[in-house]
Amino acid sequence: MMEKARDSILEVIGQTPVVRLKKVVPEGAAQVYVKLEYYNPTGSYKDRLALAMLEEAEKRGDLRPGMSVVEYTGGSTGSSLALVCALKGYRFRAVSSDAFAREKLLTMKALGADLTIIPSQGGKVTPDLTPRMIEAARKITESEPSYFTNQLYNEDGIKGYEKIGGELLSQIEEPLDVFCAAVGTAHMLMGVARVLRRQSSGTKIVVLEPAESAVISGGQAGTHQVEGIGIGFVPPLLDKGLYHRVMAIEEKEAREMARRLAREEGIFAGTSSGLNVAGALRLAAELGPGHRVATVAVDSGLKYLAGELF
Repeated sequence: MMEKARDSILEVIGQTPVVRLKKVVPEGAAQVYVKLEYYNPTGSYKDRLALAMLEEAEKRGDLRPGMSVVEYTGGSTGSSLALVCALKGYRFRAVSSDAFAREKLLTMKALGADLTIIPSQGGKVTPDLTPRMIEAARKITESEPSYFTNQLYNEDGIKGYEKIGGELLSQIEEPLDVFCAAVGTAHMLMGVARVLRRQSSGTKIVVLEPAESAVISGGQAGTHQVEGIGIGFVPPLLDKGLYHRVMAIEEKEAREMARRLAREEGIFAGTSSGLNVAGALRLAAELGPGHRVATVAVDSGLKYLAGELF
């Protein structure tokens, strides 16, 4: 049965489909499920984050008509905030960098964002980049009436991702053994973990990160090109009490998996999604038949066509 027309694009956020992988999963491994978050309006799961942050701020009175919204972003959160701000009538000022995909920068501008670019070192995500972007965003916030969403420290976004946990439990009708995902701000993993801990106590939560900057695993911050994750320090919202294990995946493996997902499964997603699936396949091999692992495809491969990924 077809769904009825919605009153706003904001009502389309969420309720994304889940598919079981077949061709990339080796014999003798657990079942692997991927939630296709690129079905959200901007092609990213960050739509859930943006909507939750702004609606919670409005409820408290922190965000009011006539104010600007300010955020530092690699582009996906910025695109989502630009969309929500456009619908709600707020000016959106984004601080980003040339280290991130040009498609993302252009998407933010197309949705009405005022964009400030912080130069990178050779187009790479280095440990100093995020702190420089944060400082630039703070200065903008001090210059005009505005609400600084400050995603790395904003717990409101976690609420937006709790729905992924509930959706997974209703979509995968058998018990879920492991949920794994890479972290940037850690909102999504924490939101899903909260729900799974409450409703599916046997599900293990595994943090994934790029091996080139495996700081959560206790390694050194390093340089990589997996956008949106591996920010060079442990995200403040990452609660050690809500996950069981950390696994590092090499960027090369993540990129190859993103390409395989497109060619073999028809799932057209970015590098961080490839990293998520690479991690899920390792866990599936460890668990073996009769078990289930889930992860997410976080955004669309359309955001990376001008880069080296495809």
